[in-house]
Amino acid sequence: MARLLDGKAVAAEVRREVARGVDAFVTAHGRRPGLDVVLAGEDPASQVYVRNKEKAALEVGIAGRVHRLSADVSQAALLGLVAQLNADAAVDGILVQLPLPPGIDSLAVLDAILPAKDVDGFHAESVGLLWSGRSGLVPCTPRGCMRLLAEAGASLAGARAVVVGRSNIVGKPMAALLLGAHATVTIAHSRTRELPAVCREADVLVAAVGRARMIGRDWVKPGAIVLDVGMNRDESGRLCGDVDFADVEPIAGALTPVPGGVGPMTIAMLLENTLLAARARALAGARGA
Repeated sequence: MARLLDGKAVAAEVRREVARGVDAFVTAHGRRPGLDVVLAGEDPASQVYVRNKEKAALEVGIAGRVHRLSADVSQAALLGLVAQLNADAAVDGILVQLPLPPGIDSLAVLDAILPAKDVDGFHAESVGLLWSGRSGLVPCTPRGCMRLLAEAGASLAGARAVVVGRSNIVGKPMAALLLGAHATVTIAHSRTRELPAVCREADVLVAAVGRARMIGRDWVKPGAIVLDVGMNRDESGRLCGDVDFADVEPIAGALTPVPGGVGPMTIAMLLENTLLAARARALAGARGA
């Protein structure tokens, strides 16, 4: 029977760590780290995500602000707001909630954010730093997965890891982080030949493909650590992951549930990224003084 990796409990511990770090930052610098979120349009899911991020930031003492823009906002106006936030010394982290309204070039907006304030880790420079093994801000969900692996006591050096999914938000940065931890990494996807067999080789299997309950026990090596990043709705409308939890639980060594596994870690790591960004900016300012 798999050990359950409780993302809620680990995320709560991360938030406590961040709150202590924020208190220390305030004592040292006389201000709170600042996180500004840009929300354009009326996407219902985005509205919920942003409210949760705002609430979480305030709970740990981060100065959070949300900039709500109409769905007909122009790209020029959106870029202008990003430029203002880049120049604002009180803002340490900038997050532009995706998806953006039709007609807006999301990559252009994301690349307009200063890398030092890119708490989502999506900027091209952030991606380059990650893949070159240098220090930078890392996408929150993969960062949260690495924390869960640490909590599970995973020995990654020399382990075989398979990431199912190749998105810029999860799959690719997850592979880079695992590679940085000295795992032997395969990025698999919908066109991978003999995909179940590839997954069965994994000591660590990360499912981030977006297909409800696609991965069953025949895909999983006995004793493997399985991280389920998927957030799907089944035929009954219930939330489920990419992994068939009931089928895989008897043979996996450790397994994240959906909900309550990887999901809670994403916002927790956003808060941690904001604190890290604030510290780095303060240190850079001190060096430049």
